Amino acid sequence: MQQLMLKFLYVVASLRYPGIRRDLRYFIRDNYFARLNQTRFLVSDHMAKKPYKVIDYHGEFDQELRYVLPFAYWHHLNGTLKKTISCANTKEFYFFSANHDEQYEKRVWQAGYGYYDVPNMTHSPTFDYSKWARVPFKSHYKNDRFVFDKPLLVIANKYNIEWDKPPVNFLDIPALDRIIKACKSTYQIIYNRPLSTQIVLDNSEIMDLNEHAWLREKHPDVILMHDLHEQYRSEVSSFNHLQLLVYANTDRFISMHGGTAALASYFGGINIILSHPGGGMEHHFNEYATIFPALSGAQILHAKNTEQVFEYVSQYY
Repeated sequence: MQQLMLKFLYVVASLRYPGIRRDLRYFIRDNYFARLNQTRFLVSDHMAKKPYKVIDYHGEFDQELRYVLPFAYWHHLNGTLKKTISCANTKEFYFFSANHDEQYEKRVWQAGYGYYDVPNMTHSPTFDYSKWARVPFKSHYKNDRFVFDKPLLVIANKYNIEWDKPPVNFLDIPALDRIIKACKSTYQIIYNRPLSTQIVLDNSEIMDLNEHAWLREKHPDVILMHDLHEQYRSEVSSFNHLQLLVYANTDRFISMHGGTAALASYFGGINIILSHPGGGMEHHFNEYATIFPALSGAQILHAKNTEQVFEYVSQYY
């Protein structure tokens, strides 16, 4: 029955979006099926309204942020959340869950495929927000600890294998130098590029950009998130916890395609996202204008190359 329904929904996707590539229609089909799957819980969600929902996920971090966390938070608000299960160091992401189990030590990107337990489970030109609620990270984690003389600007960089290819979406040292010189008089800059020992990995191998030593030498006024983690290690439960605390006090971000961009989009303000065309599906479905700003109401500025990052920095920062 499921296979027949998936075939039917592929036809529906093809008719509704004839201009979208045939292979991309499978994403739309899967989202349609995931939404239809929620009809099974009509009574539990809208009539009985007792805690029953167990949300178990260990796929890509990006999908967890965009789809799973808002679904879990909706169930919390609805009074129907029973338990959440995710990867190590995710407790603070699920602060609203009274029963959270950090069961997995590694993320498996394939776990997001065929995962129809949430109404939005993959890329799509439209999303269903009826069981999707903004998670109030900014208000929950706002604090007096990470406050400086100047407003914060977080540069959330990465240097990872992407789609089994060399890194694509990242700021190299010359680009970082240009941005820092342009912004350091106005902002206290915090530079964040997590190491493999600080986050739970999936298939995206983290490589060495060799920028941390350079930053300490050439721009000692830039605060490294690594150094903050060492300084406050006894006061935070994980690197993710530290990120939430710092980001909650920040209104300006520069971030990279993927989970880095999704997390920075949770805190309002302005988020410049570097995402080159030709890789991620966000481009095909215009998601930087839909679900990314929906995460918090942030203004999302999609830079398709490094020069556009510089242009947005000059215009908005």
